[in-house]
Formats: sequence, C-alpha cells, structure tokens
Amino acid sequence: MEHLRNFCIIAHIDHGKSTLADRLLEATQTVEQRRMMAQVLDDMDLEREKGITIKSHAIQMNYHHKGKVYTLNLIDTPGHVDFSYEVSRAISSCEGAILVVDASQGIQAQTIANLYLALGAELTVIPVLNKIDLPGARVDVVTDEVVNLLGCEPEDVILASAKEGIGVTQILEAVIERVPPPQGNPHAPLKALIFDSVYNPFRGTITYFRIFDGQMSKGEWLKFMATGAEYQADEIGILRLDKEPRQTVACGDVGYLISGIKEVKEVKVGDTITSRDRPADAPIQGFKEVKPMVFAGVYPVDTDEFEDLRASLEKLQLNDASLVYEPETSAALGFGFRVGFLGMLHMEIVQERLEREFNMTVITTVPNVAYIAELNDGTRLPVNCPSDLPDPARTKHVEEPFVKAQIITKSEYIGAIMSLCIDKRGVFRNQHYLTPERVEIIFDLPLAEVVFDFYDRLKTISRGYASLDYELIGFRESHLVKLDIMLNGDPVDALSAIIHRDKAYDYGKKICVKLKELIPRQQFEIAIQAGIGTRIIARETIRALRKDVTAKCYGGDISRKRKLLEKQKKGKKRMRQIGSVEVPQSAFMAVLKLDD
Repeated sequence: MEHLRNFCIIAHIDHGKSTLADRLLEATQTVEQRRMMAQVLDDMDLEREKGITIKSHAIQMNYHHKGKVYTLNLIDTPGHVDFSYEVSRAISSCEGAILVVDASQGIQAQTIANLYLALGAELTVIPVLNKIDLPGARVDVVTDEVVNLLGCEPEDVILASAKEGIGVTQILEAVIERVPPPQGNPHAPLKALIFDSVYNPFRGTITYFRIFDGQMSKGEWLKFMATGAEYQADEIGILRLDKEPRQTVACGDVGYLISGIKEVKEVKVGDTITSRDRPADAPIQGFKEVKPMVFAGVYPVDTDEFEDLRASLEKLQLNDASLVYEPETSAALGFGFRVGFLGMLHMEIVQERLEREFNMTVITTVPNVAYIAELNDGTRLPVNCPSDLPDPARTKHVEEPFVKAQIITKSEYIGAIMSLCIDKRGVFRNQHYLTPERVEIIFDLPLAEVVFDFYDRLKTISRGYASLDYELIGFRESHLVKLDIMLNGDPVDALSAIIHRDKAYDYGKKICVKLKELIPRQQFEIAIQAGIGTRIIARETIRALRKDVTAKCYGGDISRKRKLLEKQKKGKKRMRQIGSVEVPQSAFMAVLKLDD
C-alpha cells in the first residue's frame, strides 16, 4: 500500500481534464501508441461528439519514481454542474485530487464547487494551471487567484499544457510525493465501496469498487450490505484500458467484479461489499443519495413498446445511478414514465442515449421541478407533475425549491446578469470581487426558473464568460398556479405546467401562439386555449381547411349552392365533435424554446 496512490481530476467544464488524462496515460505508457486517441477514456460516442465527459472513468497506471514502481489509480470526472454526482462518487474513492484551472479563463464556478467537494472529503489537492501555451494565458494573475483560493504557496501550483505535454512529469511526481497512500487494514474483514456499475448484455452487471479494508479473492462468496444479496465472485480484476483479471484485489486498490448479477436492482451505487463468511460490522458511511432536480414524462411513440422502454431505463439506470423513474399515464400519450434528471443537459443526454443505445424513439413532455403542496389540514403532498397538484380550494399554499446560484463573471456584465436574475424572480444575496476584473454574484433563485433557459441566456448576455453553479437550499412558499392547455375544450395533460401567477398570462399567450404554428390544420376549426382553473386567459384559433363544395355548381338557382354549404356546415360540426387533434412531437419540445 506504500506504493499505491488513488486520485481524481476535477475542474470546470472544458478546462482540459480529459486531455490531461490522455497525457498521463502516455507518460506512464499505460496505453500503446497505436491505441491512443483524443479523450481515450471517454468511451461513449456522445462524449466525443460533444467534447464533454459524462461518466467518471477509472484506470490504473504504473510509474517509476526514484527507483521504485508506484501504482496510480486515476479517475477522470465530468465538469458540467449536471454531473456533479459523478464527481462526488469519484471523490469518495480517492485520497487526492488534481484541480485543473484554465490559464486563460481563470477560476470558474464549477472549479470552486468541485474544490469544496474535495476539501469536504479531506482530499489532498494539487493545483495545476493548464493551457499555459495559449496566447491569452494569464499565468501570473491566475496563479494568484489559485493561491488565494487554496491558501497554498505559488511554487505549489504546477504549470502545464496538457495539449503540448508540458508539466506532465511534475504532476505525476506531485501525486506520488503529496498524495498520501490509502489507510486501511489488510487483515480486517472485507469492506469495499461500489462507486460505479455498468450493464453488459452477455455478462450481467459489472461492478466497480474501491477496497477500504481486507482483500477480495476470486471465487469467494460476497454479500451486498444494502440489498442483502449474496453472489460468488466469478471474475475480479483491475481496470487498465481493458479489464485485467486477477486472483485477488488488495486493500486500497480499485477494481471490478463480475458475478453474474442479472437483476439490475441488486446493485446500488454507494453500497458496501463484504465477505459472506466473515462480514464487516457496518457499511461505509458518508455516501449521499442523489436528488433529481427536473422531472419530465418520457413516453414511447408506439404504446406497444412500453415494456421495452422499462427495460431500457433499468439498464440505463445501472449505468447512470442519478436517474430515477416511476410509471405514469397520460390521456394524450398513453403509458409512460415520470423520469427525474439532474438538469437539462442530463435530460438531453438520457434521451439521446435511449435512442442510440436501445433504439427507443421517445416523446418527452415539458420538464418541471418537484413542488410541495400543503393542504388545509396540514398534510404535505409531493407534486412531481401538474396533474398531482390538488384542488386550489383544498390547498393552503404551494412551496417550490430554491437554489443558491453562484455566478462568476467579468465585472462589465454585472448589470445585465442582475437584470436576468431579477427577471427570474431571484433574490440578491451577495457580491464579491475575486480580482478587479472578476466578480462573484450570489442569488437565491427558484429552481423552476434555472432549469429551463437560464444557463443559455446567462452565456448569451455575458458572451460566454459567466459560469454558473447551484445547490439546493430548500423549499419556499410561492404563488403558483396550474396552467392547462386545451384543444377544443379537452385538456392536453402533457402540455400543462405549474407556473408563478405573475408569469402565467404571458406564458399562456406564448404557448397558444406557438401551438398555432405547429399543429397542422384539420378539416374542422381548432380552438387552442390556456386556462387557470375555469378561467380562460389566452386563446388562438386554427381555421379549418375549407373544401370548395360549390365547385360542381355551374349555374342554376342560388338555393342549390346554399344547400351544399349547409350540408358542409353540418358535416364540419359533426367532425369537430368526433375528430381528434394530433399534436406533433415538435410541439412538446417547442415549449422549451418559447423565448426564441
């Protein structure tokens, strides 16, 4: 264990974590040159296309230092705020963290958020200033920012360029010299933390773990402490670029386990693995449950594919522990699931993965956050979708989740950002200058306002400079109403929304106008209405496609034409009563882009 180091790489999005991981793998000759490519640890097509890390990836490296061979377990982590749960899992498996800061952009919001996660877990932090070769690099200024943030010495900050390979040797040496080796008892009963898992259609569930006490041997019977399930270790090993089987995985090490687990629910991320015959006294503590921020309905386009969608979500949940779902039904869309996501990017990624990895074509309804309704008798009900909202006569008040939003930006954009936050019903809390040029603004904002288009608008008004991080701070009472969208008097539950009363009229008008553009014309007139309870607040009408029934009349008495027109009028009236209005998928997604 003296020659073992476990560390992760944390940073804001696009500061060069995956590129640095590539250089570390090259420097330690873990990956052969012929197999080397950009973002080598990111094995999803989506990750390469978007240039982001979605899942944490673990890999073991060997490095020679002062005549000794050291084993280094590296976990590369995502940078986007939606995937901070992945970061917390990686941090719980490590003793050290490399904090990467872009020399041209400086400290961003997610840099600070991830740093606090690492310090909270008592990790040794190694600051690295990346991209020093760029023309816009402000090495001295950003070094001072890092020193002020961490309280370290300027010489502790390693200057590097992951693209050019500058400073990689110094980083590896710093990991060996500064990060402490794992502390654990190799002779104690087995205690291993599950920090990730993936589903393999041929081998069942593959579990990734970090051993804190004892050791794991091939063939022994293991017990999962949270679920109580018992399995035999068919194959165990360490994680190189490919999995390498071993007879034993020692204390302090990171490895994988294949035990023929076919039931997806048997493995819980954060669970503790122990030996069946010599179990540990208590599970490993301090692992937090994830809380979904955004809820949306996910429905199969073909209702016969409901069970296939359930199986796909089960397998995806194993690969992404932050995904939660439960069955629900919609009058407009049939059977489907109410799915909880960590944010809008997470929702987009899950939808894309369902289509690519499982060939599922799905309809996603308007996203909304979780509310709490307090009834007149004091009962508190969770409200995850508009149809759950109880009758206003029975409701005392509705509470919505608020977040503490931390925005870091250039000082010239303060005014525009303040206006945006106030427009989103934000409450100003604090303002702090990190340097004369960079300022940190803290607002309390309703989560419902943040998850839609807040991030995109923030980037637009700050020309890409501002960065955002947010954490949930609890529920507060708000004046919320349920806005129903009706087509010919029938409510479309998939388009309903819970919204603040002050914004309901504007929102209702916009959505009616948008639907008028998107719903194709029928042989009968369609009324699109937005209503709160029994009160209609906005209306648009789609005119009927009119067939010229008088074309065959080439003269004669006018009463002949009138007769035909009357017959058409009756037909249209009957058609309106029995005709159904088809709502295209684009209409559900258009609600997200109402401000475009």
